[in-house]
Amino acid sequence: MILFMIDKYKHIYFIGIGGIGMSALAMYFYKTGYDVAGYDLVKNINCEKLEKSGIKVHYSDDLNKIEKCFFDKLNTLIIYTPAIPETHKELSYFKKNGFKILKRAEALGIISKSKKSMTVAGTHGKTSVSSLCAWIMEHSQQKCTAFLGGVSKNFDSNIIINRNSEFMVIEADEFDRSFLNLNPYISLITSIEKDHLDIYKNYDNLYNSFVDFLNLTNENGHIILNCNINRNILKKIKTTAKIHWYSLNNSDSDFYIDNLKYTEDKSHFDFIYSGGKIENLVAQTGGKHNLENIAAAIAMCVLNGVNSRDIKTAINSYIGVKRRFDIKIKNADRIFIDDYAHHPREISATIDAVKEIFPGKKICGIFQPHLYSRTRDFAKEFAEELSKLDSLFLLPIYPAREEPIKGVSSKIIYDLCTCKKTKLCKKNEIFELIEKENPDLLLTMGAGDIDNLIKPLCQILNKHEK
Repeated sequence: MILFMIDKYKHIYFIGIGGIGMSALAMYFYKTGYDVAGYDLVKNINCEKLEKSGIKVHYSDDLNKIEKCFFDKLNTLIIYTPAIPETHKELSYFKKNGFKILKRAEALGIISKSKKSMTVAGTHGKTSVSSLCAWIMEHSQQKCTAFLGGVSKNFDSNIIINRNSEFMVIEADEFDRSFLNLNPYISLITSIEKDHLDIYKNYDNLYNSFVDFLNLTNENGHIILNCNINRNILKKIKTTAKIHWYSLNNSDSDFYIDNLKYTEDKSHFDFIYSGGKIENLVAQTGGKHNLENIAAAIAMCVLNGVNSRDIKTAINSYIGVKRRFDIKIKNADRIFIDDYAHHPREISATIDAVKEIFPGKKICGIFQPHLYSRTRDFAKEFAEELSKLDSLFLLPIYPAREEPIKGVSSKIIYDLCTCKKTKLCKKNEIFELIEKENPDLLLTMGAGDIDNLIKPLCQILNKHEK
């Protein structure tokens, strides 16, 4: 019944079309035959890809910019992101005039009803796990459609469409409780840590939301949990879905990695599961958190019947996700890594991985805090993790959907940092500072618009090549 509701529309208009999740959904509908257009505040690479494919996008909140066909109420569906304010003129018009309107998560939930959905949730790691899972499935007979929260380097996309496959990989976002709209056949949780307190107010509410997500799992399906999650969660799981545990190297888990060795840039290991062993896997990545994510992705695919040969082929050729431990420069004189890390736990894992893979290198970090509320709630933890760096440049907070909070700025992290070379700076100052610093290893971190600095930083660092 709900699927028919979407099928009856000809036109779909997106408000906030340039977001990573919205752009994937827009492309999916466009490729499956709908007339698609949309608005976003700022033109970004996602918008450019949509426009290149034939989707019209405009960048001012102006009803006159919308083509006439999208004002046909009977044949037009409106999809918007919660990041859009209630005062938005276009959104207000469509609400006032009785158009059918869905949040992005609601639309994704409707689509997920038609497939065996492999949903990946968690405070950290969900983009990496879902992207690798999609890549493995693509190498198998099963194939999949996938909605990813980042751009897979292998696909050069955040959306994969295989209309004939019964499987769908979905990155399940806990923000705004979006993942509660999904219909998981397999649900996986990488971690449940304090975050998004602007939405949840406290950890208990966040935790219970993850429990609610698990209880949506198909009764004939599977739940996969990181072994670091407290097993008391089992008391709250009501679905009859089969429960499994995964880990990096805990032999008490149902899925784990064994016989791990490093050679140059690669990781060599075996994957152990209750049905046997996949030997001699080779991954082009290091860092314990990345390998744990690999274990999670393989576990999902094993449960869907993907064979060992296809898994080995996919793991060996997987090159990661843009902005997830993304090595931009690597030579004898210089290393530059960019990462999406925006939570203290993610920063800790990223810095630890850098130290593990590049021992002895002095690390210069640039960090852009994301959200005033997150900066306020985790200032002490941010300072503690960032103090592991040899030098640190702190950019102003990227506000995203928030208004400023009095007394909250990057300075509250700065004041708590014990890294001796720490400096507050603006984005337009960073290039001169890095030119002077001339670091052997540069690490950029943040979930805002810090990625706009990558290209010019690469140019500056390449100028110093010996």
